[in-house]
Amino acid sequence: MEIIDNLLSTYLNGTCDEEPALLKHIDRETHLKETMPHMLSGHYQGRLLSMFSQIVAPKRILEVGTFTGYATICLAEGLAADGLLYTLDIEPERQERVQGYFDASGYAPRIRYQIGDARTLIPALNEIFDLVFIDADKKNNLHYYELAIDKTRAGGLILIDNVLWKGKVMDEQPDKQTAQIQQLNQFIATDNRVQKLILPIRDGLFVIRKR
Repeated sequence: MEIIDNLLSTYLNGTCDEEPALLKHIDRETHLKETMPHMLSGHYQGRLLSMFSQIVAPKRILEVGTFTGYATICLAEGLAADGLLYTLDIEPERQERVQGYFDASGYAPRIRYQIGDARTLIPALNEIFDLVFIDADKKNNLHYYELAIDKTRAGGLILIDNVLWKGKVMDEQPDKQTAQIQQLNQFIATDNRVQKLILPIRDGLFVIRKR
């Protein structure tokens, strides 16, 4: 099922801040050049990510799953003046194009774009993060969460995308991928290290605050 229908999505987009021109360009190119453009965060969720980042004013951000860099730039909008954003992705094919978007954004000097397996890259980062956004392969989300929480400061935020999985998390006989998301959600729901809630926007966004 669709969590929010197209009419309501259009209304929501019209009541939040306008999408910056570069992000509109990235959105269009993503839909023209990518086989799964729905992986893009998009206008409304992008403004939400930007707002979270501006509220936190993070000195360090970790993003797991760069895709075409749309969410990366949204998150960078809230970086502290001396802040850094680490974004990790497994796919090298689009690296040159995405780096071009970062260069055009003006945030490139503060973005550390790394290609490789996040399960290896995250432990190698000698940082404590104020804000983490996980939007990568769903089967490893629980592993990414466990790696990230140890590198998140008390009071820091962890955001995880696609946790409602088009409503399939309600299935009593889920497929394998849905079952993995159910397992993630249940684990976080009972994790006493954090405060947490799911926002039913787009495909579901878990908002988690480390105690």
